Amino acid sequence: MKLASLRNGRDGILIIVNRELSHYTTAPEIATRLQEVLDNWEQLAPQLQRVYDKLNRNKIDNARPLDTRALAAPLPRAYQWLDGSAYLSHVERVRKARGAEMPESFLTDPLMYQGASDSLLGPNDPIVAADEHWGIDFESEVAVITDDVSMGTSAGGAAKHIKLLALVNDVTLRNLIPAELAKGFGFLQGKPPTAFSPVAVTPDELGAAWRNCKLALPLETYLNGGKFGDPVAGDDMQFDFAQLIAHAARTRPLGAGTIIGSGTVSNHDESRGCSCIAERRLLEIIEHGEAHTPFLKFGDRVKIEMHDSNRRSIFGAIEQEVTPWTN
Repeated sequence: MKLASLRNGRDGILIIVNRELSHYTTAPEIATRLQEVLDNWEQLAPQLQRVYDKLNRNKIDNARPLDTRALAAPLPRAYQWLDGSAYLSHVERVRKARGAEMPESFLTDPLMYQGASDSLLGPNDPIVAADEHWGIDFESEVAVITDDVSMGTSAGGAAKHIKLLALVNDVTLRNLIPAELAKGFGFLQGKPPTAFSPVAVTPDELGAAWRNCKLALPLETYLNGGKFGDPVAGDDMQFDFAQLIAHAARTRPLGAGTIIGSGTVSNHDESRGCSCIAERRLLEIIEHGEAHTPFLKFGDRVKIEMHDSNRRSIFGAIEQEVTPWTN
């Protein structure tokens, strides 16, 4: 099943999108917002699935063409957005570039931060910044959306709580982060609003590519039309999504609608390219002693997408332009 939200007020209007991402319909008699569905998944998801099946059989008379520019994020605002860093090849390169060893604990204890979730971006919303010198960067990721997760849920029990998956552009302002981290209190200004793919999909839509709570497909990133990287999201992922959920729920429950990100997708195989500019710059520093790839400039365009084995887009594309903020 593929679900999305049309722009409307703060929380959008829930729509059901067909598998080809060409048409959609609404089902107000079932639910009008995605959060309602997540709050009552066992009751409402089967009803939406029946609508989805009819839509894919062209049995919905009022189906309308889908225009992703009309979409908000699947959850335009969420109760919680938690982002991990599950790809240790990315972490290793960050530390190697500054001559630091990776602590042993990173192999067993996930990194995770809590980001802003009150105004999540739609797939075509611009990346807005006041200053190019802030070091504007994209981070291509996969995320899961959960139902209610009890405090203390184990990794073994967490998989059943994964209801939807989506793609993410976790925008980062690289040059603001060092000063924030130096305070010893985490990110704030270095993490502006995060963007999401047009649709969120249920795990069954992924077929054999969804296994062991990992998504085994390349995540493609393009910068100004040129491919920047396509690392495989299921490879070199030290912590699967069930483990990330269990980590987040160790000391607190997670409310329905919690979004948990994988962190920047990265492979040890450097030929797959990168999912963020910072990592490419780190590789340049390691190889050449200095970085050559600039961070994003106003007017740059970023595209993030994932295709199935038949080259069909699964989530639709995140396509954003970097624009200056004006007061």
